[in-house]
Amino acid sequence: MEFTHTRLLVDNYKECFLFYRDILGFNVTWGDENSNYADFKFNGATLGIFERKQMAEAIGDEYSVDIEKADRTALIFKVKNVEETYQEIKDKVEFITEPTEQKDWGIKVAHFI
Repeated sequence: MEFTHTRLLVDNYKECFLFYRDILGFNVTWGDENSNYADFKFNGATLGIFERKQMAEAIGDEYSVDIEKADRTALIFKVKNVEETYQEIKDKVEFITEPTEQKDWGIKVAHFI
């Protein structure tokens, strides 16, 4: 398992995108100001931003504007095989989604808390 980046879940995606790109000068490696997801590189690190409402939909959670009930970050890990890793750790962590092919994202994912 490899930790790849931190993803910020935001309600003001375009404003955040422009802040990281134009104010802080981070290099955009994926996405644009209208894509609702973007990755930035800076000093060897990767930061992702994602529209919080879409993340809630992806994990089958109800979107809430109540900030105290909202997830604001996600840690992203890369594995060789999502299904195998899921089977190896499913009794040790609480999964909120089983391995799922995300056609829009072009990847297979599983989410745990």
